[in-house]
Amino acid sequence: MTNDGVFDAHVAQTYDKQHGNTDHTVIEQTVDVLVDLAAEGAALEFAIGTGRIALPLAAKGVPVQGNELSEAMVAQMRLKPGGEEIPVAVGDMTTLRSAGEFSLVYLVFNTLDNLTTQAAQVACFENAARHLRPGGRFLVETQVPPLQRLPVGETHLAFDAGPNHWGMDEIDVVTQTYHSHHLWLREDGPESLSVPFRYAWPAEMDLMARIAGLSLEHRWGDWTRAPFTKDSRSHISVWRKPDEAP
Repeated sequence: MTNDGVFDAHVAQTYDKQHGNTDHTVIEQTVDVLVDLAAEGAALEFAIGTGRIALPLAAKGVPVQGNELSEAMVAQMRLKPGGEEIPVAVGDMTTLRSAGEFSLVYLVFNTLDNLTTQAAQVACFENAARHLRPGGRFLVETQVPPLQRLPVGETHLAFDAGPNHWGMDEIDVVTQTYHSHHLWLREDGPESLSVPFRYAWPAEMDLMARIAGLSLEHRWGDWTRAPFTKDSRSHISVWRKPDEAP
């Protein structure tokens, strides 16, 4: 499978502008953290997308590979400077095996939530662990489920209400699934997109990591490595594979 039915050619062409975090300061902070965690080894990005993180990471001298379900997203990366140089395997990040052994596997920008079942999310952790060398690390950046901001009995939570874009999450607290609904108002008419997700709490991810043979090393509230607190709306978590036995 090389397309999930969401990230098609049209979405891929507009992804960086409409969905990707283009704040250059945040991207620089992200890359600096990944360089440190790679520890002079190779890195593998699950769901490499348009290369917004992989390309600056490679420019820092880290050997980077990627996997990606959407061929259209990879095509956009190939159009960017350096995009032709990064090896990318096309397929499902829960099962796809990339060549080599890595000191860092990373999955950023809420993309773990694109796996809409607990079983798929566990499989993602297990696949990451298979790619790691002893002592290697798996990093995930994703949101904290926003249920504290959801009134009791309600199912919809707005996350953007700008002049040209409206965004709303439709949340099912029983199944831990949600759909992010987008509406753009353009000169040539409105455009909409709905994307399915599954949220998981940090503690649930720690158990997924344990199933995969990994243990929590770091949890930060943002890319400055600020402490994770009860008020954090997202987290960057790092799990480590054990060193080889002496």
